Amino acid sequence: MKIVEFVKKELTGWKKAEVIGLLAIVFFILINSVHSKDSPIAVISAICGIMYTIIAGKGKRSCYLFGLAGSGCYSYLAYSNALYGNLALYLFYYIPMEITGFFSWGKKLKKDKSEIIKTKLSAKDRIILSVISLLGSFAAIALLFFMKDKAPVPDGITTFLSIVGMYLTVKRCIEQWVIWMIVNAVSLFMWFNLVINGARTFSTVIMWAVYLFLAFYFYKEWKKEVL
Repeated sequence: MKIVEFVKKELTGWKKAEVIGLLAIVFFILINSVHSKDSPIAVISAICGIMYTIIAGKGKRSCYLFGLAGSGCYSYLAYSNALYGNLALYLFYYIPMEITGFFSWGKKLKKDKSEIIKTKLSAKDRIILSVISLLGSFAAIALLFFMKDKAPVPDGITTFLSIVGMYLTVKRCIEQWVIWMIVNAVSLFMWFNLVINGARTFSTVIMWAVYLFLAFYFYKEWKKEVL
């Protein structure tokens, strides 16, 4: 019975445009995967990843269930394309944080509906976070150069900023969407370059493009509540 109640709560509070948009994106990815003979793992990763992002933007903790499935698939893709920074990020950080986030969000829900209470950082914390993000990205790039990563600069930036972004996601901070804008833009460039060079992961390119749009959309939506 608890499972049924959980599902019902997760399905409330959606705008018609959001539901239509989600279905349209999934349909487009499936059609494109058939046309381009894309990797099945890339297709599953893209669909789960987009489901995660949209549901997280809605403040629903079921997003982490899709996040876990998508992270597993994306880890395989990162390994197959020698993106070791992304591989380590997903295996040793994203998956544990997604499990943590599921239970953490469950304790911070609004009383009137099954959505999280959104927060924001102080001005001081934003400055500290910016410095840490800059220094951490440089350190990650240097390490990946040493590891002979195929794309050390974009992989380093996305790896470290994703750590910051996931932390802010679990903490329910609106600043996460600014971090995700940067991560998604750089990731889009990185995977597009891989496709140009022969990788059959076009669905992953579509996924990052959609992520970028969603980061802007949900920043605007969360801004109505916390800024």
